[in-house]
Amino acid sequence: MAKIVVLGGGMVGSVIAQDLAKRHNVVVVDKSAHSLERMKNKRNIEVKQTDVREREMLKDIVEDADVVVTALPGFMGFEVLKNVIELGKSVADISFYPEDALSLDGLAKAKGVSVIVDCGVAPGMSNFLLGYHAGRMDVKEFICYVGGLPLERRFPFEYKAPFSPVDVIEEYTRPARIMEDGRIVIKPALSEVEMVDFEGVGTLEAFNTDGLRSLLYTMKVPNMKEKTLRYPGHVRLIEALKASGFFDEKKLEVDGCKVKPIGVTTALLKEAWKLKEEDEEFTIMRVIIKGTENGEEVTYQYDLLDRTDKATGFTSMSRTTGFTCAAMVELMVEGKFKQKGVYPPELIAGEEEVYKFMLDYLEDRGVRYKLRVSR
Repeated sequence: MAKIVVLGGGMVGSVIAQDLAKRHNVVVVDKSAHSLERMKNKRNIEVKQTDVREREMLKDIVEDADVVVTALPGFMGFEVLKNVIELGKSVADISFYPEDALSLDGLAKAKGVSVIVDCGVAPGMSNFLLGYHAGRMDVKEFICYVGGLPLERRFPFEYKAPFSPVDVIEEYTRPARIMEDGRIVIKPALSEVEMVDFEGVGTLEAFNTDGLRSLLYTMKVPNMKEKTLRYPGHVRLIEALKASGFFDEKKLEVDGCKVKPIGVTTALLKEAWKLKEEDEEFTIMRVIIKGTENGEEVTYQYDLLDRTDKATGFTSMSRTTGFTCAAMVELMVEGKFKQKGVYPPELIAGEEEVYKFMLDYLEDRGVRYKLRVSR
Protein backbone atom coordinates (compact mmCIF):
# COMPACT_ATOMS: atom_id res chain seq x y z
CA MET A 1 0.00 0.00 0.00
CA ALA A 2 1.24 3.45 -0.91
CA LYS A 3 0.70 6.62 1.07
CA ILE A 4 -1.25 9.25 -0.86
CA VAL A 5 -1.77 12.80 0.38
CA VAL A 6 -4.77 14.61 -1.13
CA LEU A 7 -4.59 18.39 -0.77
CA GLY A 8 -8.19 19.62 -0.95
CA GLY A 9 -11.18 17.76 0.43
CA GLY A 10 -13.90 19.34 -1.67
CA MET A 11 -16.37 17.67 -3.99
CA VAL A 12 -13.72 16.14 -6.27
CA GLY A 13 -10.93 15.72 -3.73
CA SER A 14 -13.18 13.65 -1.48
CA VAL A 15 -14.05 11.28 -4.33
CA ILE A 16 -10.38 10.85 -5.23
CA ALA A 17 -9.55 10.11 -1.59
CA GLN A 18 -12.32 7.55 -1.13
CA ASP A 19 -11.46 5.75 -4.34
CA LEU A 20 -7.73 5.54 -3.55
CA ALA A 21 -8.41 4.50 0.06
CA LYS A 22 -9.70 1.14 -1.22
CA ARG A 23 -6.08 0.24 -1.99
CA HIS A 24 -3.85 2.76 -0.18
CA ASN A 25 -3.45 4.81 2.97
CA VAL A 26 -4.77 8.31 2.29
CA VAL A 27 -4.38 11.61 4.13
CA VAL A 28 -6.82 14.39 3.19
CA VAL A 29 -5.85 17.96 4.01
CA ASP A 30 -8.21 20.94 3.94
CA LYS A 31 -8.67 24.22 5.77
CA SER A 32 -12.42 23.62 6.01
CA ALA A 33 -13.71 21.41 8.81
CA HIS A 34 -16.95 21.02 6.86
CA SER A 35 -15.12 19.54 3.86
CA LEU A 36 -13.29 17.05 6.07
CA GLU A 37 -16.37 15.97 8.00
CA ARG A 38 -17.64 13.68 5.22
CA MET A 39 -14.40 11.65 5.34
CA LYS A 40 -14.00 11.22 9.08
CA ASN A 41 -14.02 7.57 10.19
CA LYS A 42 -13.62 6.34 6.60
CA ARG A 43 -11.39 3.29 6.28
CA ASN A 44 -7.74 4.08 5.42
CA ILE A 45 -8.40 7.84 5.45
CA GLU A 46 -6.82 10.29 7.88
CA VAL A 47 -7.93 13.93 7.87
CA LYS A 48 -5.90 17.01 8.74
CA GLN A 49 -7.29 20.52 9.02
CA THR A 50 -4.72 23.13 7.98
CA ASP A 51 -3.88 25.73 5.34
CA VAL A 52 -1.72 24.00 2.72
CA ARG A 53 -0.27 27.35 1.66
CA GLU A 54 1.82 27.34 4.85
CA ARG A 55 5.04 25.88 3.47
CA GLU A 56 6.45 24.42 6.70
CA MET A 57 3.15 22.75 7.50
CA LEU A 58 2.98 21.40 3.95
CA LYS A 59 6.50 20.00 4.26
CA ASP A 60 5.55 18.01 7.35
CA ILE A 61 2.37 16.69 5.75
CA VAL A 62 3.87 15.40 2.48
CA GLU A 63 7.22 14.28 3.90
CA ASP A 64 6.55 10.53 3.69
CA ALA A 65 4.00 10.61 0.84
CA ASP A 66 4.54 8.42 -2.22
CA VAL A 67 2.31 10.62 -4.39
CA VAL A 68 0.51 13.92 -3.71
CA VAL A 69 -2.80 14.98 -5.27
CA THR A 70 -3.53 18.70 -5.59
CA ALA A 71 -7.29 19.29 -5.81
CA LEU A 72 -7.44 22.96 -4.89
CA PRO A 73 -9.22 26.15 -6.04
CA GLY A 74 -7.59 27.75 -9.06
CA PHE A 75 -6.42 30.87 -7.24
CA MET A 76 -4.05 28.83 -5.04
CA GLY A 77 -3.46 25.69 -7.09
CA PHE A 78 -0.35 26.72 -9.01
CA GLU A 79 1.46 28.07 -5.95
CA VAL A 80 0.87 24.89 -3.96
CA LEU A 81 1.78 22.67 -6.92
CA LYS A 82 5.12 24.47 -7.22
CA ASN A 83 5.77 24.07 -3.49
CA VAL A 84 5.03 20.33 -3.61
CA ILE A 85 7.41 19.87 -6.53
CA GLU A 86 10.11 21.82 -4.68
CA LEU A 87 9.61 19.39 -1.79
CA GLY A 88 10.51 16.56 -4.15
CA LYS A 89 7.13 14.83 -4.45
CA SER A 90 5.40 13.38 -7.50
CA VAL A 91 1.98 14.91 -8.14
CA ALA A 92 -1.34 14.33 -9.89
CA ASP A 93 -3.00 17.74 -10.27
CA ILE A 94 -6.58 18.78 -11.04
CA SER A 95 -6.45 22.40 -9.84
CA PHE A 96 -7.71 24.56 -12.72
CA TYR A 97 -5.51 27.67 -12.60
CA PRO A 98 -4.64 30.25 -15.29
CA GLU A 99 -0.85 29.80 -14.98
CA ASP A 100 1.11 27.54 -17.36
CA ALA A 101 1.97 24.32 -15.52
CA LEU A 102 4.52 23.41 -18.20
CA SER A 103 6.66 26.28 -16.89
CA LEU A 104 7.42 23.99 -13.91
CA ASP A 105 8.85 21.24 -16.12
CA GLY A 106 12.47 22.22 -15.48
CA LEU A 107 11.91 22.29 -11.73
CA ALA A 108 10.23 18.87 -11.76
CA LYS A 109 13.08 17.35 -13.77
CA ALA A 110 15.65 18.90 -11.42
CA LYS A 111 13.81 17.41 -8.44
CA GLY A 112 13.43 14.05 -10.18
CA VAL A 113 9.65 13.86 -9.81
CA SER A 114 6.72 12.95 -12.06
CA VAL A 115 3.91 15.50 -12.40
CA ILE A 116 0.69 14.90 -14.34
CA VAL A 117 -1.45 18.04 -14.65
CA ASP A 118 -5.03 18.67 -15.81
CA CYS A 119 -6.08 15.20 -14.62
CA GLY A 120 -9.83 15.71 -15.04
CA VAL A 121 -12.42 15.08 -17.72
CA ALA A 122 -11.82 18.19 -19.91
CA PRO A 123 -9.06 19.09 -19.67
CA GLY A 124 -8.00 15.55 -18.89
CA MET A 125 -9.57 12.63 -20.72
CA SER A 126 -10.20 14.77 -23.80
CA ASN A 127 -6.44 15.42 -23.96
CA PHE A 128 -5.65 11.77 -23.22
CA LEU A 129 -7.79 10.45 -26.07
CA LEU A 130 -6.29 12.90 -28.55
CA GLY A 131 -2.76 12.05 -27.41
CA TYR A 132 -3.37 8.34 -27.91
CA HIS A 133 -4.62 8.68 -31.48
CA ALA A 134 -2.09 11.38 -32.43
CA GLY A 135 0.62 8.77 -31.91
CA ARG A 136 -1.07 6.42 -34.40
CA MET A 137 -2.46 8.67 -37.12
CA ASP A 138 -2.13 12.04 -38.79
CA VAL A 139 -4.81 14.02 -36.94
CA LYS A 140 -6.32 16.88 -38.95
CA GLU A 141 -9.14 17.93 -36.63
CA PHE A 142 -10.01 17.68 -32.94
CA ILE A 143 -13.30 18.85 -31.42
CA CYS A 144 -14.37 18.48 -27.82
CA TYR A 145 -17.95 19.19 -26.73
CA VAL A 146 -18.34 19.07 -22.95
CA GLY A 147 -20.64 20.25 -20.19
CA GLY A 148 -22.17 19.52 -16.81
CA LEU A 149 -25.91 20.11 -16.44
CA PRO A 150 -28.77 19.56 -13.98
CA LEU A 151 -31.15 16.75 -14.87
CA GLU A 152 -34.11 18.98 -14.01
CA ARG A 153 -34.41 22.14 -16.10
CA ARG A 154 -35.55 25.20 -14.15
CA PHE A 155 -36.28 28.62 -15.65
CA PRO A 156 -34.52 30.89 -16.44
CA PHE A 157 -30.94 29.56 -16.56
CA GLU A 158 -31.62 25.80 -16.63
CA TYR A 159 -28.17 25.44 -15.11
CA LYS A 160 -26.50 24.53 -11.81
CA ALA A 161 -22.82 24.94 -10.95
CA PRO A 162 -20.97 22.37 -8.82
CA PHE A 163 -18.31 25.03 -8.21
CA SER A 164 -18.05 28.81 -7.77
CA PRO A 165 -19.96 31.03 -10.25
CA VAL A 166 -16.73 33.05 -10.60
CA ASP A 167 -15.10 30.15 -12.47
CA VAL A 168 -18.16 29.66 -14.68
CA ILE A 169 -18.39 33.37 -15.53
CA GLU A 170 -14.72 33.34 -16.49
CA GLU A 171 -15.54 30.72 -19.10
CA TYR A 172 -18.14 33.14 -20.46
CA THR A 173 -15.83 36.16 -20.57
CA ARG A 174 -12.29 34.90 -21.31
CA PRO A 175 -11.52 34.93 -25.07
CA ALA A 176 -11.37 31.46 -26.58
CA ARG A 177 -8.12 30.30 -28.19
CA ILE A 178 -8.80 28.00 -31.13
CA MET A 179 -6.46 26.37 -33.62
CA GLU A 180 -7.42 27.01 -37.26
CA ASP A 181 -5.23 25.93 -40.18
CA GLY A 182 -2.25 25.63 -37.85
CA ARG A 183 -2.63 29.10 -36.30
CA ILE A 184 -3.96 30.13 -32.90
CA VAL A 185 -7.06 32.28 -33.47
CA ILE A 186 -8.77 34.29 -30.74
CA LYS A 187 -12.56 34.31 -30.74
CA PRO A 188 -15.07 35.67 -28.22
CA ALA A 189 -16.35 33.28 -25.59
CA LEU A 190 -19.96 32.22 -26.26
CA SER A 191 -19.40 32.63 -30.02
CA GLU A 192 -20.30 30.27 -32.90
CA VAL A 193 -23.32 28.73 -31.20
CA GLU A 194 -24.47 25.46 -32.75
CA MET A 195 -27.08 22.86 -31.84
CA VAL A 196 -25.82 19.32 -31.25
CA ASP A 197 -27.89 16.17 -30.63
CA PHE A 198 -26.92 13.63 -27.96
CA GLU A 199 -28.48 10.23 -27.36
CA GLY A 200 -30.22 10.10 -23.99
CA VAL A 201 -30.19 13.89 -23.56
CA GLY A 202 -31.57 15.53 -26.70
CA THR A 203 -30.42 18.78 -28.26
CA LEU A 204 -27.90 21.03 -26.52
CA GLU A 205 -26.28 24.27 -27.61
CA ALA A 206 -22.49 24.44 -27.93
CA PHE A 207 -20.32 27.55 -27.91
CA ASN A 208 -16.64 28.46 -27.92
CA THR A 209 -14.71 28.52 -24.65
CA ASP A 210 -11.00 28.65 -23.84
CA GLY A 211 -10.47 25.00 -22.96
CA LEU A 212 -7.65 23.73 -25.18
CA ARG A 213 -4.89 24.85 -22.75
CA SER A 214 -1.75 22.71 -23.26
CA LEU A 215 -3.07 21.15 -26.48
CA LEU A 216 -2.31 24.41 -28.31
CA TYR A 217 1.40 23.81 -27.73
CA THR A 218 1.87 20.05 -27.39
CA MET A 219 -0.17 18.73 -30.33
CA LYS A 220 0.62 19.43 -33.98
CA VAL A 221 -3.03 19.32 -35.07
CA PRO A 222 -4.05 22.07 -37.53
CA ASN A 223 -7.67 22.39 -36.36
CA MET A 224 -8.73 22.17 -32.72
CA LYS A 225 -11.51 23.66 -30.60
CA GLU A 226 -13.41 23.05 -27.40
CA LYS A 227 -17.05 23.96 -26.98
CA THR A 228 -19.07 24.08 -23.78
CA LEU A 229 -22.57 22.55 -23.71
CA ARG A 230 -25.71 24.03 -22.15
CA TYR A 231 -29.46 23.67 -22.61
CA PRO A 232 -30.71 25.76 -25.58
CA GLY A 233 -31.30 29.42 -24.70
CA HIS A 234 -28.64 29.70 -21.99
CA VAL A 235 -26.21 31.67 -24.15
CA ARG A 236 -28.82 34.34 -24.93
CA LEU A 237 -29.42 34.90 -21.20
CA ILE A 238 -25.69 35.15 -20.47
CA GLU A 239 -25.15 37.53 -23.39
CA ALA A 240 -27.91 39.78 -21.99
CA LEU A 241 -26.16 39.92 -18.59
CA LYS A 242 -22.81 40.50 -20.25
CA ALA A 243 -24.10 43.32 -22.48
CA SER A 244 -25.82 44.98 -19.51
CA GLY A 245 -22.56 45.19 -17.54
CA PHE A 246 -23.27 42.55 -14.90
CA PHE A 247 -19.81 41.02 -15.42
CA ASP A 248 -17.89 44.33 -15.33
CA GLU A 249 -14.95 44.76 -12.95
CA LYS A 250 -15.12 48.58 -12.83
CA LYS A 251 -16.80 49.83 -9.66
CA LEU A 252 -20.14 51.64 -9.73
CA GLU A 253 -21.51 53.98 -7.10
CA VAL A 254 -24.93 52.93 -5.84
CA ASP A 255 -26.57 54.82 -2.96
CA GLY A 256 -23.19 56.14 -1.90
CA CYS A 257 -21.52 52.71 -1.95
CA LYS A 258 -18.96 51.61 -4.55
CA VAL A 259 -19.50 48.06 -5.74
CA LYS A 260 -18.15 45.84 -8.53
CA PRO A 261 -21.00 44.56 -10.74
CA ILE A 262 -19.22 41.19 -11.09
CA GLY A 263 -19.14 40.88 -7.28
CA VAL A 264 -22.87 41.48 -6.95
CA THR A 265 -23.64 39.14 -9.87
CA THR A 266 -21.51 36.37 -8.39
CA ALA A 267 -23.19 36.70 -5.00
CA LEU A 268 -26.64 36.47 -6.58
CA LEU A 269 -25.82 33.58 -8.90
CA LYS A 270 -24.13 31.60 -6.15
CA GLU A 271 -27.53 30.77 -4.72
CA ALA A 272 -29.38 30.63 -8.06
CA TRP A 273 -26.82 28.20 -9.50
CA LYS A 274 -26.11 26.23 -6.33
CA LEU A 275 -26.17 22.48 -6.85
CA LYS A 276 -28.03 21.10 -3.84
CA GLU A 277 -27.45 17.62 -2.45
CA GLU A 278 -30.79 16.39 -3.75
CA ASP A 279 -30.19 17.75 -7.26
CA GLU A 280 -29.30 15.14 -9.88
CA GLU A 281 -26.96 16.16 -12.68
CA PHE A 282 -25.02 14.69 -15.56
CA THR A 283 -21.75 15.19 -17.40
CA ILE A 284 -21.72 14.88 -21.14
CA MET A 285 -18.76 14.92 -23.52
CA ARG A 286 -18.12 14.13 -27.16
CA VAL A 287 -14.59 13.96 -28.53
CA ILE A 288 -14.17 13.86 -32.31
CA ILE A 289 -10.77 13.03 -33.80
CA LYS A 290 -10.45 13.11 -37.61
CA GLY A 291 -7.48 12.35 -39.80
CA THR A 292 -5.62 9.79 -41.89
CA GLU A 293 -4.62 6.36 -40.61
CA ASN A 294 -2.89 3.71 -42.71
CA GLY A 295 -3.66 5.69 -45.85
CA GLU A 296 -7.40 6.11 -45.30
CA GLU A 297 -9.65 8.77 -43.79
CA VAL A 298 -10.94 7.86 -40.35
CA THR A 299 -13.00 9.49 -37.59
CA TYR A 300 -12.94 8.38 -33.97
CA GLN A 301 -15.84 9.61 -31.85
CA TYR A 302 -15.96 9.07 -28.08
CA ASP A 303 -19.21 9.77 -26.24
CA LEU A 304 -19.54 10.04 -22.46
CA LEU A 305 -22.80 10.40 -20.53
CA ASP A 306 -22.46 10.02 -16.77
CA ARG A 307 -25.08 10.75 -14.12
CA THR A 308 -25.15 11.30 -10.37
CA ASP A 309 -24.50 8.03 -8.53
CA LYS A 310 -27.42 7.77 -6.09
CA ALA A 311 -25.78 4.93 -4.16
CA THR A 312 -22.66 6.90 -3.22
CA GLY A 313 -24.01 10.44 -3.62
CA PHE A 314 -21.10 11.25 -5.94
CA THR A 315 -21.97 13.78 -8.62
CA SER A 316 -21.11 12.93 -12.20
CA MET A 317 -18.64 15.83 -12.35
CA SER A 318 -16.81 14.53 -9.29
CA ARG A 319 -16.88 10.95 -10.66
CA THR A 320 -15.64 11.72 -14.16
CA THR A 321 -12.97 14.09 -12.84
CA GLY A 322 -12.01 12.31 -9.64
CA PHE A 323 -11.73 8.78 -11.00
CA THR A 324 -9.58 10.02 -13.88
CA CYS A 325 -7.21 11.65 -11.41
CA ALA A 326 -7.17 8.54 -9.21
CA ALA A 327 -6.23 6.46 -12.25
CA MET A 328 -3.31 8.82 -12.94
CA VAL A 329 -2.13 8.27 -9.36
CA GLU A 330 -2.28 4.50 -9.88
CA LEU A 331 -0.22 4.82 -13.06
CA MET A 332 2.55 6.38 -10.97
CA VAL A 333 2.21 4.05 -8.00
CA GLU A 334 2.28 0.95 -10.21
CA GLY A 335 5.25 2.22 -12.19
CA LYS A 336 3.36 2.45 -15.49
CA PHE A 337 4.37 6.11 -15.71
CA LYS A 338 7.93 6.93 -14.63
CA GLN A 339 8.95 9.95 -16.73
CA LYS A 340 10.29 12.93 -14.80
CA GLY A 341 8.94 16.40 -15.47
CA VAL A 342 5.51 17.98 -16.02
CA TYR A 343 3.19 16.10 -18.36
CA PRO A 344 -0.35 16.95 -19.46
CA PRO A 345 -2.48 13.84 -20.23
CA GLU A 346 -1.91 13.96 -23.99
CA LEU A 347 1.79 13.25 -23.45
CA ILE A 348 1.31 10.12 -21.34
CA ALA A 349 -1.27 8.34 -23.50
CA GLY A 350 1.07 6.93 -26.14
CA GLU A 351 1.45 3.38 -24.87
CA GLU A 352 -1.35 0.88 -25.51
CA GLU A 353 -1.02 -0.44 -21.94
CA VAL A 354 -1.62 3.02 -20.46
CA TYR A 355 -4.58 3.72 -22.77
CA LYS A 356 -6.23 0.40 -21.88
CA PHE A 357 -5.50 0.83 -18.17
CA MET A 358 -7.20 4.23 -18.11
CA LEU A 359 -10.37 3.19 -19.95
CA ASP A 360 -10.66 -0.05 -17.93
CA TYR A 361 -10.20 1.83 -14.65
CA LEU A 362 -13.04 4.20 -15.52
CA GLU A 363 -15.23 1.42 -16.93
CA ASP A 364 -14.91 -0.50 -13.65
CA ARG A 365 -16.41 2.55 -11.90
CA GLY A 366 -19.24 3.01 -14.38
CA VAL A 367 -17.66 5.88 -16.32
CA ARG A 368 -18.00 4.67 -19.91
CA TYR A 369 -16.56 6.18 -23.08
CA LYS A 370 -18.43 4.73 -26.05
CA LEU A 371 -16.28 4.60 -29.19
CA ARG A 372 -17.62 4.88 -32.73
CA VAL A 373 -15.24 4.53 -35.69
CA SER A 374 -16.07 5.77 -39.21
CA ARG A 375 -13.88 4.95 -42.20
